[in-house]
Amino acid sequence: MNLSYLSAAIITMLKRLGILLVVIVFFSGCEDVIEVETPTEPPRLIVNGILRVDENEPFIPVEIRVSQTDNFFGETTVASLESIAIFIEAFDETGATIGSGTSNLTELDEGSGIYVPDPSFSTDQRISTAVLALDPLFTLVITYNGRRYAAQTRYAPAAPIDRIVQGTETLFDDDTTEVIVSFTDDETRDNFYVFDFGLGAFSVTEDQFYQGESFEFSYFYDRELTPGEEITVSILGADQGFYNYMDLLIEQTENNLGVFETPAATARGNVFDITGLDNINVVDNTDRPFDFPLGYFAIVESFSETITIE
Repeated sequence: MNLSYLSAAIITMLKRLGILLVVIVFFSGCEDVIEVETPTEPPRLIVNGILRVDENEPFIPVEIRVSQTDNFFGETTVASLESIAIFIEAFDETGATIGSGTSNLTELDEGSGIYVPDPSFSTDQRISTAVLALDPLFTLVITYNGRRYAAQTRYAPAAPIDRIVQGTETLFDDDTTEVIVSFTDDETRDNFYVFDFGLGAFSVTEDQFYQGESFEFSYFYDRELTPGEEITVSILGADQGFYNYMDLLIEQTENNLGVFETPAATARGNVFDITGLDNINVVDNTDRPFDFPLGYFAIVESFSETITIE
């Protein structure tokens, strides 16, 4: 699934630049050593909190993955949190609170960096899908290395996929595979969508020009898929913030690098450092523009269809 890291595309470019410098020095016969300094910064927390909801299931599948950045060329490492919880608040039309709850999370497998509802509590910490009908505000709060982080979101509905078929067209060359996806937009609201095509491939769209209508488009995988290979395509609901975030990540992680595999340089999500703030609802730390973790927290409806490549 981020925010002040360098994207893998930039890393690859710099590595190639380093190789080019070595070749130039070798063939020029120069004995001077050329050192390429790479940017460094303190480790940052990475939060992968995209929760995909099937409203036919009784509970929201809560699974928050956390890690932290290493150095410029290094890998990400698992982060061990001091605490993590999701607070749920529902309001009436006047803004008065009509219901609230808390889901405390824990790392069941130590060292995994995966946090789920804590089964050791006397009360069920899972979040029922029934609460989505109240359009509640969800607030994720994390304590890590003595600092406090928070992110807020509301549920984003999606639309079912009407049809997915394999196409016969190619894009630029023959080493591509086309799939054609169609769905019908909900006319009652302005919608944003994120498509997950598997294999680390994502795309975004908004209903500005097809609100309430059926919409069909083609997606081209940049290689020929193997006959018999199964591909699962999912449509995720999104608000404008999540849409913008994914749009920027997709732009920064082209060339099959995977939007959730490598931290991105400038894509800032909705998780903020709120250390020292006395109001849990104040999550916009504009006075501390460089104090933020990477990643995103969103609760979105998801529909999936599978196609077998011919």
